Amino acid sequence: MTVTRGFTGRSRADDRDPRLPPGQYDAGESWPVLSAEVTPDLTSADWTFRVDGLVAEERTWSWEEAHALPRSGYQGDIHCVTSWSKFGVRFGGVSLDTFLDLARPLRTATHAVAYAHTGYTTNLPLSDLTGGRAWIAWEFGGEPLEPGHGGPARLVVPHLYFWKSVKWIAGLRILDHDEPGFWEQNGYHARGNPWNEERYAGD
Repeated sequence: MTVTRGFTGRSRADDRDPRLPPGQYDAGESWPVLSAEVTPDLTSADWTFRVDGLVAEERTWSWEEAHALPRSGYQGDIHCVTSWSKFGVRFGGVSLDTFLDLARPLRTATHAVAYAHTGYTTNLPLSDLTGGRAWIAWEFGGEPLEPGHGGPARLVVPHLYFWKSVKWIAGLRILDHDEPGFWEQNGYHARGNPWNEERYAGD
């Protein structure tokens, strides 16, 4: 998928909803499917989630093991760098804090690379993944997450642009430095805060 600066969707400059970050529009009931890769044929039986790198204990969870962890979820808004926002969404799964508490990142750890079963990657500061700010989610609106939207499970980091919320999440590699992922190597911002319009490098 190629996204250019010219793609802004519908503008709502007048009577603007305060929930909309700058440059965004309300997608309403729609949820656009945008991916850098072809949707994989990945079943829950094949899915695993791993935390490795700078951790006290590298861990891998199967679908059943992940579902045995304490349940958590997110209800609120999400924002895509292609300019749409969706209000009042509900994701269900497990807080990423739960997985990280079991793997125990080392004191020197500062960042993570989140990677998909397809090979897609994105970089995030650990501070954006902890403190109840991120989830491994397999439900949307009380229903199983559809493959086109990242099912069987995806990362959800709702306070950042949604390219950071890796579809078909496979794991986190914990690092002591920042390491750009797929879109970051192709001109996107290293962090991606919608309220600061951090869409592209230099924004």
